[in-house]
Amino acid sequence: MPSSRTPTESKRLSAPRTNQSAKKAGRSSTQASNKVSKASKPAKAAKKAVKAATKAVKSAAVKAVKAAAPAKKNVVVRSYDANAVKAVGKAAEKWARTDVAAVTQKMPLRRKTFVTDSGIPIPDLVTLADRKTESPDRLGLPGQFPFTRGPQPTMYRGRLWTMRQFAGFGTPEDTNKRFKYLISHGMTGLSTAFDMPALMGYDCDHSMSRGEVGKEGVSVSSLRDFEILFDGIQLDKVTTSMTINASAIVALCMYIAVGEKQGVPMARLAGTIQNDMLKEYIAQKEWIVGPRPAVRIVTDMIEFCTKHMPKWYPVSVSGYHIREAGATAVQELAFTLADGIGYVEECVKRGLDVDDVAPGLSFFWDVHNDFFEEVAKFRAARRIWAHVMRDRFGAKNPRSMQLKTHAQTAGVSLTAQQPYNNVVRTALQAFAAVLGGTQSLHTNSLDETYALPTEESVTIALRTQQLIAHESGVDRVVDPLAGSYYVEYLTDEMEKRALEYIRRIDEMGGIIRAVEEQYPQKEIGESAYRYQREVEQGDRLIVGLNAFKSDRDAPIELLHIDEKVQEAQIARVQQVRAERNQAAVDAALAKVEAAARGTANMMPPVLEAVKAYATLGEICDVFRKVWGAYREGGLF
Repeated sequence: MPSSRTPTESKRLSAPRTNQSAKKAGRSSTQASNKVSKASKPAKAAKKAVKAATKAVKSAAVKAVKAAAPAKKNVVVRSYDANAVKAVGKAAEKWARTDVAAVTQKMPLRRKTFVTDSGIPIPDLVTLADRKTESPDRLGLPGQFPFTRGPQPTMYRGRLWTMRQFAGFGTPEDTNKRFKYLISHGMTGLSTAFDMPALMGYDCDHSMSRGEVGKEGVSVSSLRDFEILFDGIQLDKVTTSMTINASAIVALCMYIAVGEKQGVPMARLAGTIQNDMLKEYIAQKEWIVGPRPAVRIVTDMIEFCTKHMPKWYPVSVSGYHIREAGATAVQELAFTLADGIGYVEECVKRGLDVDDVAPGLSFFWDVHNDFFEEVAKFRAARRIWAHVMRDRFGAKNPRSMQLKTHAQTAGVSLTAQQPYNNVVRTALQAFAAVLGGTQSLHTNSLDETYALPTEESVTIALRTQQLIAHESGVDRVVDPLAGSYYVEYLTDEMEKRALEYIRRIDEMGGIIRAVEEQYPQKEIGESAYRYQREVEQGDRLIVGLNAFKSDRDAPIELLHIDEKVQEAQIARVQQVRAERNQAAVDAALAKVEAAARGTANMMPPVLEAVKAYATLGEICDVFRKVWGAYREGGLF
């Protein structure tokens, strides 16, 4: 029967005797010892046994008491003292009734309500009282779960973010020259843009390529172009980002082949290839085949890189284009993370370990003008991803839970009117990305609403990053906005609203199904329409566009792509076809087709085809042959 004694009583009963009792016991013990000295060893043994028995009884009693006592309630740790919260709350209420009311009677607010660009209500004041339910583990510490405060403990104190500038135009020779120019001016990572024919899986001499060769990125049709593109640039000394999706598998294989020709094995190549096909169907609309075969190719690339290219990120899950298409910051956050979840799900279905896959995923965010909302977006993204990886997929490796980030300032925010204003916009956006904790950053150039940037404008964009890094002081402190009542409020609100979108997508059967039903596309379309109406009605002011206009804009120098670029590229690809071993090309393309029709990983046969100088268009034509060219249905 369990003891009814309290823990205090149990301690009292088992406590040592008083001094008087001890003296009596000592006298008795001495007398007994003198009388039976020969029996001293058995007596000691008996005493030891009694002691052990007493200890066992005592232990059992304590356990029984604990078992009978009511269970302790889980103590919820709060970040702030309850009394302080109460006092601040009362003071804020009084402030609203007196100070605010008195001022607004004389001078009404400029707007009836204030909201972020995503529509999140902004209170008159965010105080300690509004954070009363916050717990320290919601924030964590930098480099610790849930990574709200950054993926690394020291952040920019240890290493600055990678400074990338988009480069890619004209011929491979043109872009190679720009790469070397930017490297000489302090750029720390290459970022490669490809022209529309390459993005859509066509060679430069295809009828669909006419008028587009080299216009919005570098023209590449074969391995020969890649060899020229990276000539004189040792690939084990740089990290390279490639912005290409539908034909990304071909571009990656060409990059591997160039590395091998330089004596750099694929295991030592470091960089990222965008390769986010889900966002293509949601926003950018550059595809070859339908969503399911396209995601199958992406999954093949993830699997291959996981096994053979430990320094390479095979997917950059891209919210950038989703935002540029008109999404709000919350929608960008939600749909991008949903895409990432979709890729992980496909890999897990294939039998891959989440802790092998997840560390190889990176994310790519747009950065707009709503400064604090953008900072909060980065923080919320890291926290959501950490919980999804741990709680949904059972990841054990902390690297699986770390959301690695590249960011780019908002191209869609740039204006053709008063283009020098774009320098200021870019600086504000870049600063928001840095305060949000990005690991890599690209700053847009002031002339990108007109054309690809000139050397002068791209240098100003790079200097913007360098000024932030070396003169603002932001590199000296880890997560400087942590604890800001407003920033933490926005972080929580963005997390809550993004998770609601993700819940709806889960209910639809996942992101691939949601894309097929055009759910994200519809949501983005509605947001873009609302934004445009606000601009046209004057509810949203764009400096130089619908407010503070000038009669005449200063002329700026533009980069022009000569039509001779197309002629030179066509001549090169035709020369490649004439000089290559056509039998080897045909055999390699047959292997690509067999893999596409079966279940084998697509990377090895595509790599073989690339090395045989099969062209990008020829390989993509195999995809069209097997899966059919994709056409999107109408949406109203």
